[in-house]
Amino acid sequence: MGRIIAIASIAIFMLCYFTIPSLHNGLNKAFATISKLDTAVVIDYLRSYGKLAIVVSFTLMVLQSIAAPIPAFLITLSNAAIFGWWQGAILSWSSAMVGAALCFFIARVLGRDAVEKLTSKGAMESIDVFFERYGKFAILICRLLPFVSFDFVSYAAGLTNMRFWAFFIATGLGQLPATIVYSYVGGTLTGGAQKLFVGLLTLFALSIVIGIAKKVYNDKQKVIKEEEIIE
Repeated sequence: MGRIIAIASIAIFMLCYFTIPSLHNGLNKAFATISKLDTAVVIDYLRSYGKLAIVVSFTLMVLQSIAAPIPAFLITLSNAAIFGWWQGAILSWSSAMVGAALCFFIARVLGRDAVEKLTSKGAMESIDVFFERYGKFAILICRLLPFVSFDFVSYAAGLTNMRFWAFFIATGLGQLPATIVYSYVGGTLTGGAQKLFVGLLTLFALSIVIGIAKKVYNDKQKVIKEEEIIE
């Protein structure tokens, strides 16, 4: 029953996306804005909605969690700059938690094949490395690393036998320190200092992703060699 509801919900959303021009254009603009990896652009985008900026930011964070493998700290920094560091932290943390829960249940109901279509097989294999290495502590460790794609971790957790509340609590505890730090930085740094900070984070994130991809590749090569030896 849960699988049917999930599939129906996704189908309805996709139908609305392709048949309602305002929704289609709005979501495309939102993702294009985040993809520029520029907090100034995201800040201007959110401020353009006036009093609805909170709602738009909340929605954007949830959508980013589900469908866009882009570091969430861009939205977190923007929220802090617009709403103040602690108000922005609350908004960023709560919206990220909702996104994480949705990813978890999507994976739990639809399974790995569907998740790999929403993300990619390579991405999920990369996150699998964390789960294999750190076991039940993987969620907490991944959440303490804000540059690790939020949706990949949540999807991967949903594919395990982990209970939802264990996942949710670990996510909340792990995400909170990073959210506070990045919100405080986003609320105090401006101009070149903030751009340098974002640039360093992005570079660090890419380094981690490359490292994980290399580990996955090496593991695959090791398995291939072992199979060749057996044959």
